[in-house]
Amino acid sequence: MDRERVLSRIDELDGYLKELDIIMPTDFRAYKVIEKKRSCERLLQIAIEAIINICALMVTGLRLGIPSEEDDIFDKLEQSKIITPAMKETLKRMKGFRNILLHEYGHIDDDLVYGILKNNIKDFRAFKKEILDALKRV
Repeated sequence: MDRERVLSRIDELDGYLKELDIIMPTDFRAYKVIEKKRSCERLLQIAIEAIINICALMVTGLRLGIPSEEDDIFDKLEQSKIITPAMKETLKRMKGFRNILLHEYGHIDDDLVYGILKNNIKDFRAFKKEILDALKRV
């Protein structure tokens, strides 16, 4: 297991979350300012990509098998008790949201993004805690 690479990606994730904290809109109206909106969308996208990369590093480093698709990464981590079943489901939803940000850019629901900013940033920190706890065990 290349702990340094995992920890480096966690630091990267922390950086994105700090940037989100800095630009976090005070209300929905502030979010709707185009620069704020696009900045938030991009930071959420790359934060989720950092999480997916961390998961892939863990699967590879722990030799949990070759995933056939990204969701398999989360399944393998949950089966190996690296993440909880609830976190696995959260990560699958994050990946789906990231795909919306990547592939349906013109059809992004502003209410959804704003809701994630206000209500789901804690999921990123919960993921970090589960991974750091797992690194202590393995």
